[in-house]
Amino acid sequence: MKKLTTLVIATSNKGKTLEIKDLLKGFPVDIKNLDDFGPIPPLKEDGNTFDENAYQKASFAARILGLPALADDSGLLVEALGGAPGIHSARYAGENATDEQRYLKLLDEIQGESNRSAAFECVVSIAVPTGPALTYEARCQGMITESPVGSNGFGYDPIFFYPPLNKTFAELTRKEKSRVSHRGKAFAELKDEFDKVLIWIRQNMPVQEVVHG
Repeated sequence: MKKLTTLVIATSNKGKTLEIKDLLKGFPVDIKNLDDFGPIPPLKEDGNTFDENAYQKASFAARILGLPALADDSGLLVEALGGAPGIHSARYAGENATDEQRYLKLLDEIQGESNRSAAFECVVSIAVPTGPALTYEARCQGMITESPVGSNGFGYDPIFFYPPLNKTFAELTRKEKSRVSHRGKAFAELKDEFDKVLIWIRQNMPVQEVVHG
């Protein structure tokens, strides 16, 4: 039996963790998230791009925990709002706002706007404690609805309409969403190369010294 590689998802978001577990099912990997560990310092996230934020989170978690860590940074870019909320998607309605408060604020901001074009972007970073990282990115184009529809998913899913399937992300099953979403596509790319990623992790992890008494 292959030895399992522990991979920490640098989040406490259960929805996100479930999606990633689902996507990497079948690989010799033991997926944990931050809730599986004791309290750790808050992850810094003050980059100017999804790329910088994903790397900051993955690298910080890897260094603190001494394990390879994966983080993604993603967000919604709305054309009529000049690309907002973008990297501020998770904090768009304030630090402790709910998903519902966030998407209702966005709907309010573009009320009456005829240009409803929007895209989700995702960057995935896998880092090891010594610093190096791998990056995967993807984008998904869609429209903002007039009102929320559907109850699946999380985040802005109820207001993001995906024309090819004629549904919002919140109306899709997890399997459907994984096939077409920004995160799903970035992870599909990662999944295609995951055997190589595991080799890269093993090659870049610091060797634990065995001390004989």
